[in-house]
Amino acid sequence: MKKQLHETIQYPDDAFPYIMYTHTNHGSIPKGRGVNDLHWHEELQITLVTKGKLTIQVNGINYDLETGQAIFINKSVLHIVTNLNQDGEYVSFNFPEKLLAFYSDSAMEKRYVLPYTKSFLLSLEIKGDMEWHNQILQILWDMKKEFESKKSWGWEYEVSIKTVQLWLILISNFSLSSEESSKYNRLQQERLQLMLSFIHQNYSNNLTLKEIADIAHLSVSECTRGFKKSIHMTPYFYLVTYRLKKSCELLLSTDYSITEIALRVGFNNANHFIQSFKKHHNLTPKEFRKIRNEQTYTMRL
Repeated sequence: MKKQLHETIQYPDDAFPYIMYTHTNHGSIPKGRGVNDLHWHEELQITLVTKGKLTIQVNGINYDLETGQAIFINKSVLHIVTNLNQDGEYVSFNFPEKLLAFYSDSAMEKRYVLPYTKSFLLSLEIKGDMEWHNQILQILWDMKKEFESKKSWGWEYEVSIKTVQLWLILISNFSLSSEESSKYNRLQQERLQLMLSFIHQNYSNNLTLKEIADIAHLSVSECTRGFKKSIHMTPYFYLVTYRLKKSCELLLSTDYSITEIALRVGFNNANHFIQSFKKHHNLTPKEFRKIRNEQTYTMRL
C-alpha cells in the first residue's frame, strides 16, 4: 500500500472528529504520521513539545521548539518533524475547522474561521514569550490531561470549549496579512504538493525532471528552486531518497531479489541501486536486509 503525502485521519469517534497523537522516536499513539514523515492534512493542527526538543519544518523553514513550546499549523500545509532528541516527545491536536464554526454559514465561520484558515498563514510559533502565548500553552497542557484521563460525561464539551478559547486568543493576537510574499508562500505550497504527490505515485517509472515540473506548470529551473527552498533538496535527490525508502520496505517485507527490487522502485539497473543505497545507508541492500532480519529475529526471542 502506497503512503501518500495527504494524511486521512482516522478519528477514534466519528461523531467527534478530534484526535491527540503522542509522538516519540519509537512511533505514534494512536498510529499516525510522526518523525521524518512529510505530510499534510485538511485538519488544523497544534503541536506541543512535552519533553525534549524538536525541529519541525514548515514550507522550508525550520522551527526549533523546546519543552512547553508549541506551533500552530494551518490546514493543507506540508510539514515534517525532521529532528526529535532521543527521549523527546510531542503531542499533536488535530481537528477540522468546522469545530470552531459551531454550524455551517454561522457568523463565527464567516468572521473568525474561514478568513484565517483560507488565508496565507501557514504556521505560527507559540513559544511563551508573550502573555497570550502562555494562555494558549496552559490550555494545551489542560487539553493533554483531558485526552489522557478517563472520558467522563461532557468530555467532548470540555475539549471543544478549550479549543474555541484557544482559537479566539490566537486570532485576537494575529493580524491577517495581504502581503504578496504570503500569497506566494501558499501558492508555492500548492505547487510543491502537486509535484511531491506526482513523485509518490510515479516513482517506479523512469521520471524526468521536466515531467515533475510540468505537473505544476513550472519550468525546470523554477521547479528546482521551489524544491530547494521548501524541502532543502533537489527534485532528483528527493526522488532517489523516496525510491530508497520504498526499497527498504520491500527488502524487509518481501523475498524479491536485489535486482527485482531495484527495477520495482525505479532504478534502471541493480548497480546504480546498490551504489545509491550504500551512499545513503552506509550498507548494501543485502547487508541492510540481513541486519534488520537478525534484529527482528532477536526481538522475537
